[in-house]
Amino acid sequence: MKYKSYQFHNYASIKGIEKLTAADHKAIEITGQVLPFKANNYVTEQLIDWDNIPEDPIFTLCFPRKDMLQANHFEQLEQLMNAGAASAKFKKTVDVIRRELNPNPAGQHLNVPQVDNVTLNGMQHKYKETVLFFPTQGQTCHAYCTFCFRWSQFSKIEGMRFAMKESELLVKYLQQHREVTDILFTGGDPLTMSASHISRYVDALLNNDLYNIQTIRFGTKAFAFWPYRFLNDPDADDLLRIFDNIVQSGKNLAIMAHFSHPRELSTTAVQAAIRRVRSTGAQIRTQSPLLNHINNDPAVWAEMWRKQANLNCIPYYMFVARNTGAKEFFEIPLVDCWDVFRKAYRQVSGVCRTVRGPSMSTMPGKIQVLGVNDEMGEKVFVLRFLQGRNPEWVQRPFFAKYDPKATWLDTLKPAFGKQKFFFEDDSTSDMDIYEFAYLS
Repeated sequence: MKYKSYQFHNYASIKGIEKLTAADHKAIEITGQVLPFKANNYVTEQLIDWDNIPEDPIFTLCFPRKDMLQANHFEQLEQLMNAGAASAKFKKTVDVIRRELNPNPAGQHLNVPQVDNVTLNGMQHKYKETVLFFPTQGQTCHAYCTFCFRWSQFSKIEGMRFAMKESELLVKYLQQHREVTDILFTGGDPLTMSASHISRYVDALLNNDLYNIQTIRFGTKAFAFWPYRFLNDPDADDLLRIFDNIVQSGKNLAIMAHFSHPRELSTTAVQAAIRRVRSTGAQIRTQSPLLNHINNDPAVWAEMWRKQANLNCIPYYMFVARNTGAKEFFEIPLVDCWDVFRKAYRQVSGVCRTVRGPSMSTMPGKIQVLGVNDEMGEKVFVLRFLQGRNPEWVQRPFFAKYDPKATWLDTLKPAFGKQKFFFEDDSTSDMDIYEFAYLS
């Protein structure tokens, strides 16, 4: 299949798009001004059920809908559009709205490190062992997910984009920080890069001097949205050779594959792509947020985990939808997230139970909702850190007051009459920990 991308200028040519109503088109036109819109012919021809519009989960995953914006924001833009407002005024309003949608959740800007007094704007270092690297050439995707917590990467909001092309600075930072064992290429989607660009970054990491780097990861939606990247793209064979070189070097290669619905695992193309990547010795670990309107069903998750395990992928994370962008459309109360997780978990065998969740990626760290229980006469959420900005917090359980409407950490309150959670009482502030560990 030859790749064809759809954005505002050509999406009317999509086969099946004639089934959209005038209101659907207007929603794409308005909502897509705030949240980035991009699809491709694989998604539109092989994944979307055009007889089930707009409820189809893959359609919802890729196409903006009115309710993905807050009602006042949509109305504001609609009025400006209907009045024929000048382009500059319209763009200014869009920018204001975007900045109200928490474009950098979990304090990502606090995680940007330095080396020799140079700020590395294409890197994040939040957890001691892992560095995130945002290669400049990989800050796009084959299609954009409407829920994506990195939507600001594609929206050209001034000062919000992470990107860097200097592999020398990356290597220098890793040489000075031997506590780092894992490097995660992220974006965007780093596997949208050409194999030649990927090779230049990877070759620098295979240097014998970087003995501390044990795992190289790539976060990608390519399996779900463009499996031909691994099959018959012009440089697909070159990409597979890079994977093979990483494995042969003795380092662990982990492809962090994003699958949000079982249908993304159903085509012969994605199944062939998975087999081909696995043949290099790479691991494929799978993850997705739990999303209203897309996968808010235990049966969907159980089916997805079983399909992944049958394809020799490792179910890894169920995330809670982050508090950014279209969060009000996709978010699910934490108690319901836990209920979906446990009902799905008990439907699958042990080989699927490698998955962890539901997990919130918050400012302090990754926090798992372990369940709801009665403790000391009080109904509480039981939570724990899977990762922490302070490593001492990892695996430490804590309790929050039960709130059936809570959807994120900042909507929870400590249980048992406490004024703060233990990590808020920590004598070392987040920024002090960050500066001590990563800027020294």
